[in-house]
Amino acid sequence: MDVFINDVAAFLPNAPVENDKIEEVLGRVGGASSKARRIVLKSNRIRKRYYALDPATGRLTHTNARLTAEAVRALDSGCFDASRLECLCCGTSTPDVLIPGHGLMVLGELGGPECETMSASGICISGMTAMKYAWMSVAAGMSETAVATGSELASSFTRAAFFLPLLADDAGLEKRPIRAFDADFLRWMLSDGAGAALLSPRPNADGGRPSLKIEWIDQIAFSGGLETCMYAGGVKNGNGAVAGWREVEDIGDADAPYRFSIRQDIRLLDKHIVSTMGAALSRIARKRDLTPDAIDWFLPHYSSAYFRPKFFEEMRRIGFGISEEKWFTNLPDKGNTGSAAIYIILEELFHSGRLRTGQKLLCFIPESGRFSHCFMLLTVV
Repeated sequence: MDVFINDVAAFLPNAPVENDKIEEVLGRVGGASSKARRIVLKSNRIRKRYYALDPATGRLTHTNARLTAEAVRALDSGCFDASRLECLCCGTSTPDVLIPGHGLMVLGELGGPECETMSASGICISGMTAMKYAWMSVAAGMSETAVATGSELASSFTRAAFFLPLLADDAGLEKRPIRAFDADFLRWMLSDGAGAALLSPRPNADGGRPSLKIEWIDQIAFSGGLETCMYAGGVKNGNGAVAGWREVEDIGDADAPYRFSIRQDIRLLDKHIVSTMGAALSRIARKRDLTPDAIDWFLPHYSSAYFRPKFFEEMRRIGFGISEEKWFTNLPDKGNTGSAAIYIILEELFHSGRLRTGQKLLCFIPESGRFSHCFMLLTVV
């Protein structure tokens, strides 16, 4: 059965925060300004982002569940009757609690109705795992109406009230520069937001609104042969293995303060994220008999502008070059919102008036957690 995305919505909390105001909102760790901030911001070229934080107090203004519920509520009521929702699929890296599942918390925030829920954990691809489950549910005839979401409350990890004062003292950037930079680095990369997509077995009846037919969603993970790169709730040992926060016997005193920080091994990131993307796209292109000439819009979610030319050259190297005028991103003004990013990108293009019947959209979502990549092909109808 065919499945169509009939609306896409996004929710970004509070006012946009420009680069010179970030530390006013996130706070200064130990009262000191970050030594990594300018380096990271120069590289990622993000100008604005959104935080679910009160700048005056540093307190959270939204839970992740509320962010997600606001995105679901923003779906057009003209093509979405919330009382008839049959399947709610929610992906995130940053759930409010370990249990129950994020999808259940979102449904609770929405106040019903009774329906199937699915919670996808992970990092950027968790939002696409939710999308794929919703797609398969509708395609199999198990649901008439499904909603998929991706959302992040990254500031809950990166605000000064949560972050490590260790980074501001003698044990921080001065004495352990690599370890501390890996922890501090993501403060200037990540931000908050949520997106939602409405899936149905029929396209929109209103001729003034496009629908996007989901042709396929493919994900390939390279985790079997590569180390963990991005993680939270544990520490990485010298042999590359990650010890979870409950494995107290395997976490030394020097590493203990880092066990709840969100971290990214930037050396591994630079080494593997581009080559694994090329390997994944090559395999999927062969499997799907896909050529770059068939693509009208390329919607990449990349964490930093630093990677854009690297992905571009890798795609050319494997014979899948897509001209840059076909690339669509809003990273500079919406920020890196992890699993929500592809929804927020798609929402802007969907409502831009620039889509035409028959156009093909190729969405690309990488994940550095342990190196996996997702591609989704859509057709405008």
